[in-house]
Amino acid sequence: MVKRATRAKATSSPKVGFVSLGCPKALVDSERILTQLRAEGYVTSPTYDDADLVIVNTCGFIDSAVEESLDAIGEALAENGKVVVTGCLGAKEGVVAKVHPSVLAITGPHDTEGVMQAVHEHLPKPHDPYVDLVPPQGIKLTPRHYAYLKISEGCNHRCTFCIIPSMRGDLVSRPIAEVMQEAQNLVKSGVKELLVISQDTSAYGVDVKYRTGFINGKPVKTK
Repeated sequence: MVKRATRAKATSSPKVGFVSLGCPKALVDSERILTQLRAEGYVTSPTYDDADLVIVNTCGFIDSAVEESLDAIGEALAENGKVVVTGCLGAKEGVVAKVHPSVLAITGPHDTEGVMQAVHEHLPKPHDPYVDLVPPQGIKLTPRHYAYLKISEGCNHRCTFCIIPSMRGDLVSRPIAEVMQEAQNLVKSGVKELLVISQDTSAYGVDVKYRTGFINGKPVKTK
């Protein structure tokens, strides 16, 4: 359980505080999230003040559990300010958002991938060349001075002369924060020219209703 402290924040590996509530099944979800955090180089913080971000795994089974979860979220917001909510109460996104509209992200139960995506958006892990086998920009087959940046997959149109929708499916836009992070990594690696590609570039963001993303804690518009 995360506690209060007055120590200054460390500047090495990013630190994540964790509050786990609910049943044994929720505890297993917490273990999986913590395992993935550790595998990616994040450090677990025992205090709010020492954490760069706090994850609250909630319970929403009965009224008292809902109240306890909302109180835990409120405490984490008051003590730290950067909170990602997951778990059973997260499945009732409107309940959480109504009481605590300032949380960074809300995901449902057994959604390790969704939690990690939120962590990556709001607390990117610095690349460690001594630990990470793959460079942050990934493996590229293009010359070093340029790279392709794919922003979406598929197409919603049904042109009679085009086979793309039947092969690639409907439009699926990548999250704007993910696109921007990849672009930054490519530029840092020495890329001078980014070629933005997709099946329907002009439709980017339509499928997600131009949802705002976050990178380094700052909002980024999709359109």
